Amino acid sequence: MTKRFKTTILKILGILTALSAIFVIAGVIAVAGYVAGYARGVYRTAALYGKDVTEVSQNSTATPLVTPNKTHNIAPAIPTWGGPQLWEAVNKKRTEYGVNPLNNKDELCTIAAIRLNEILAIGKLDGHEGFGNMPERRPDLLPIFEEYTISEFLLSGAQTPDEAVELWENTLGHKKLLTGGEYVWGCIYAKSGFAVAIAAY
Repeated sequence: MTKRFKTTILKILGILTALSAIFVIAGVIAVAGYVAGYARGVYRTAALYGKDVTEVSQNSTATPLVTPNKTHNIAPAIPTWGGPQLWEAVNKKRTEYGVNPLNNKDELCTIAAIRLNEILAIGKLDGHEGFGNMPERRPDLLPIFEEYTISEFLLSGAQTPDEAVELWENTLGHKKLLTGGEYVWGCIYAKSGFAVAIAAY
């Protein structure tokens, strides 16, 4: 073999070695990207639908995330309706019952806004506890409580404004929001399936 031939062979082997190294590095990067993407997907799915969807069999390399005989806790969609839609539905139902629609009163909206924020902060209804002690906790609101006879109506879990009205309609004490002709003023705040209606006369 000539020296030139040996040099050419060595160059070709060098190029092949470099190409092999490039393919190995590209493969490692691709696998790392796949693993990172998979982990991100599992993490986001777990955050949305519950931790049990991340369970993986240790005996298998490919286990489906959803199995036919396993129930996953999938959170219901968060309602997108708010106070204005519920206000409209309440006044429509009051009219159907033959009583006056409520008129909006800014002072009552202050109370409704405060109460909704309190309920959202604890993530559940409080049994009107925050409403019952509001004049003591918020002396700045005392004049409103002294000027009007005020009632609070709470709910949670409705997916639509009409469902919210139906929940109030089928609860004896809360039905008064829909049938009580004595109520002249009101305000409703709602978010994420929670609602606070304040009515007064």
